[in-house]
Amino acid sequence: MIRILVVDDEPELVEMVKIRLESYNYEIIVAYDGQEALGKARKEKPDLIILDLMLPKIDGYKVCRMLKFDEEYKKIPIVMFTARSHESDEKLGYECGADTYITKPFEPTVLLGKIKELLKD
Repeated sequence: MIRILVVDDEPELVEMVKIRLESYNYEIIVAYDGQEALGKARKEKPDLIILDLMLPKIDGYKVCRMLKFDEEYKKIPIVMFTARSHESDEKLGYECGADTYITKPFEPTVLLGKIKELLKD
């Protein structure tokens, strides 16, 4: 089963995304801050990470950079998932190693499409 780590500090949003993705038979792991996200990513080795930018403890840019510059985790696709919609935020997301960038509010079909696209090898 494909495992996805969903990282966001908004529990309602995490729950909504979790329920939606579980209905497509994905196994969901959740984290609510950057530090927890790093720990779970390293321990659980998910197949994909959906990562918010504005997180407590460690922001999403740093989490992304730390995983992408680590040989063991750099192949895990990361979807930046954020309310920050400025071009400069998106550019920085890609510079940190994000594989794609989705702004909130989001269209669930767009998120699912990106997940399927990133997981097909």
